[in-house]
Amino acid sequence: MTGKTQESSGAGPDEPRSFEQSLAELQTIVGELQDGALGLEESMSRFEQGMKLLRECYAILEHAEGRIEMLTRIDDDGTVHTEPFDATATIEKNRGSASSPASETTGTDETGESEHPASRLF
Repeated sequence: MTGKTQESSGAGPDEPRSFEQSLAELQTIVGELQDGALGLEESMSRFEQGMKLLRECYAILEHAEGRIEMLTRIDDDGTVHTEPFDATATIEKNRGSASSPASETTGTDETGESEHPASRLF
């Protein structure tokens, strides 16, 4: 498979892909890389395409997060009050509960296994 045939996923050359199109293509690339049937050069090319798609997906999600508003309250007269969603507050809250002081100092997770970044790739 060549990158040229894979990139034609419904969007024209000047049209940005939808999140779903980018994600589907990324899943295809991950499957190809996991199969191990591609040569080194083709694997590297597909990996680079996958990284580009991953960045596209993150950008689309960040844009969507910016459009989300949280419902803060509804007055007795039915007036709805909202405020922009702050994803950083959620990320910081999850970081605080996901790691324990022991894992920060020893580089292990809660089970005692090593937390090497490469172990979380797939």
